[in-house]
Amino acid sequence: MQDAALRLKALMEQLLGAPLPVRIRAWDGSEAGPPGTPVLVVRNRRALRRLLWKPGELGLARAWVAGDLTVDGDLYAVLDAVAEMVWERGEDARTLAQSLRDPDVRSAVRGLVRMAGSPLPPAPPREEVRRRSQLSHLHTKRSDRRAISHHYDVGNDFYEIVLGPSMVYSCAYWESPDGTLEDAQRDKLGLIARKLELKPGMRLLDVGCGWGSMAIHAAREYGVSVVGVTLSQEQAAYARKRVAEEGLTDRVEIRVQDYRDVGDGPYDAISSIGMAEHVGSERYLEYAQDLFALLKPGGRLLNHQIGRRPWRDEAAYEIDEFIDAYVFPDGELAPIGETVTQLESAGFEVRDVESIREHYALTLRRWVANLEAEWPRAVKLTSPGRARVWRLYMAASALAFERNRIGVNQVLAVRTPGSGASGMPLRARTWN
Repeated sequence: MQDAALRLKALMEQLLGAPLPVRIRAWDGSEAGPPGTPVLVVRNRRALRRLLWKPGELGLARAWVAGDLTVDGDLYAVLDAVAEMVWERGEDARTLAQSLRDPDVRSAVRGLVRMAGSPLPPAPPREEVRRRSQLSHLHTKRSDRRAISHHYDVGNDFYEIVLGPSMVYSCAYWESPDGTLEDAQRDKLGLIARKLELKPGMRLLDVGCGWGSMAIHAAREYGVSVVGVTLSQEQAAYARKRVAEEGLTDRVEIRVQDYRDVGDGPYDAISSIGMAEHVGSERYLEYAQDLFALLKPGGRLLNHQIGRRPWRDEAAYEIDEFIDAYVFPDGELAPIGETVTQLESAGFEVRDVESIREHYALTLRRWVANLEAEWPRAVKLTSPGRARVWRLYMAASALAFERNRIGVNQVLAVRTPGSGASGMPLRARTWN
């Protein structure tokens, strides 16, 4: 008798205390749930064991990465529904233990345990990084190299699929949702160059230079000399090849170097695009002070950084389990107010803050579409699990930006000299 989906739906609704917003297809081929909605496919009983042993986000992520859970239909619609069931409920082992005081919840859990079969916990997918044990080891130069390697040394060919020809791995700047990703990324690089007021003969430090797109754009279009630093060997090799093909080796130097080890300042301008999320709250003031010291008086910093919504109790903030385990090990997001405060504490004068939150949602949806369009090749270049990580991460992030759970901001700051002459125009945003 094929009834696993019906039983699973009933138990989940009993556990959640609300109707299930998606349809379920179980391993026996049965389906249950509201018709006409996207289908969450529970491919085997192991998916249940993952959720029982690790309730909430990480258990769902492990089941997805391992292929125990899939989606038939609109991934974004399923993630939106799951966000209400899991992320917004904040379900984890602690809150589950509290909810087990409810007899209905205990009954539902017992039912799920019976359906799950084996009492043994499944091993995490091999794509999951080893969980950190001591916060004191975070964001050392060694740990940062490992974290960057995990995220960026997936393979340049894979990133070419996702990012497209621009090879820019940060929020694009869209004139219209109907525009091309390449045009939007070019416009973003141009916007940053104009905010920094780049001119021929200037020296630009590009911190976290990625595959060299900003460095190449600045040297080619604005005639500046650029030093780009990254901790990724694969990124550096790719960027150097691009620089050589553009004939810019006399103006662009790509280094495998920690920003804390850059010692050839001062620079006229610094760009840090999508890199500060890796710094961590414990090191952020040091990061800001190091960049301040590398700028000449009157020099500008453009800090392009994802930010989260502030918590009422900031001490209770916890890093996203899925992102930490599979995407950005040791990455941390801070509210924009905290970022501005730290930059000012380091000595900067913050002159402009521009939120481009909606732009990142558009960018991520294009990256997801790129990945899905070449799915078999992407899987071949990495692994099925790694490709699933990226599809889930980017689609969920797109929704998070759309729903204002997270944002992204460009902060323009100046190392204003003692004279107070910032070099900024009287009317700001002339770059637009």
